[in-house]
Amino acid sequence: MSVRALLPALLALSLAASPAGAAALEALVQTPAGKPLLDAAVLLEPLAGPAAAPKNRPHAVIEQRGQEFAPWVTVVQTGASVDFPNNDTVRHHVYSFSQPKRFEIKLYAGKPGQPITFDKPGEVIIGCNIHDWMEAYVLVVETPYFGKTGPDGRVAIANLPAGRYRLRLWHPLQKAQAAASEIDVGAAAQKLRLVLDARAREPKPHTAVDQDQY
Repeated sequence: MSVRALLPALLALSLAASPAGAAALEALVQTPAGKPLLDAAVLLEPLAGPAAAPKNRPHAVIEQRGQEFAPWVTVVQTGASVDFPNNDTVRHHVYSFSQPKRFEIKLYAGKPGQPITFDKPGEVIIGCNIHDWMEAYVLVVETPYFGKTGPDGRVAIANLPAGRYRLRLWHPLQKAQAAASEIDVGAAAQKLRLVLDARAREPKPHTAVDQDQY
């Protein structure tokens, strides 16, 4: 079911206004079966004028621990830098062949010397050349107004200037790209209930690797 089809069911509640006339948006993202959806990105793109540039260079961390990437999903604004510290006792070889950002951090332990800058919008799939089950996703967006749902399917986006926005949903395991919708944000908070047809992550089994070699 698309976001557009759900607009009549949106729940909008007027709450106390945020500082400086900005508002906050709270969203509950569920599967068509009504289950909360973890790791769904909720994006708000201003329709009037360009999105605000970040005041400081945004930064994120995707660590390797227990031979997994954590977090599994990261959402950053264009131009953000991401560190990939290896906190395992074995080495990893991190890479991406995705068009928005191709990179490779060859076999290493500890913290690499330089973070990776994600300077183009789009979906970036990350893997480990040694441990095939390891995967992570970085969604690079041009808007500063975004958030990612927690285990309860909820996300909050604060400091939203009043205006009209395009609302988009995304999940690495969505069955199809969700249709965008448009919403008006006033000087008070809103609560939305949204549905995205996506399946939950199922971690892949770890297979035997020659640990002495790596």
